Amino acid sequence: MKNRVAFVTGAGQGIGEAIALRLAKDGLAVAVADFNQETARQVAEKIIKHGGKAIALKVDVSQRDQVMEAVEEARRTLGGFDVIVNNAGIAPSTPIAEITEAVVDKVYNVNVKGVIWGMQAAIKAFAAEGHGGKIINACSQAGHVGNPALAVSSSSKFAVRGLTQTAARDLAPAGITV
Repeated sequence: MKNRVAFVTGAGQGIGEAIALRLAKDGLAVAVADFNQETARQVAEKIIKHGGKAIALKVDVSQRDQVMEAVEEARRTLGGFDVIVNNAGIAPSTPIAEITEAVVDKVYNVNVKGVIWGMQAAIKAFAAEGHGGKIINACSQAGHVGNPALAVSSSSKFAVRGLTQTAARDLAPAGITV
């Protein structure tokens, strides 16, 4: 049976960690990607301790080159590429009257651009493997309902929903499920 490989961003803690652990339990090799190298390493070690296969990768999802390189490293090291979970995100609490350009840029660079870069890296990896794959973009309930003091984060998650719906239609002919 072919080794199945998943790449999970924001996997060093919280929901991302839970996703990585579950994918490993389901038999996938997991690239644990996080901005924090130490927490990524700890999660990868948990997976390995329980008999799974994993690597830890430090990646800033707001940086396209880092995402492209990390996905390629995961593909080479783990022996394939089947799933990406674009889970990394930030949600600073900022009342609307206090939102700054710096806050908007930081949130959108991580939450929106990070998803775009992840999808692009996955498309390239699927093509290199000669098959389609799965792209999962986490947008949380904040992508469905605006939340008090989280206007920037919520609006970024609405953007992720739009990207996801568009990508699903655009990528279906290539055998990629979004």
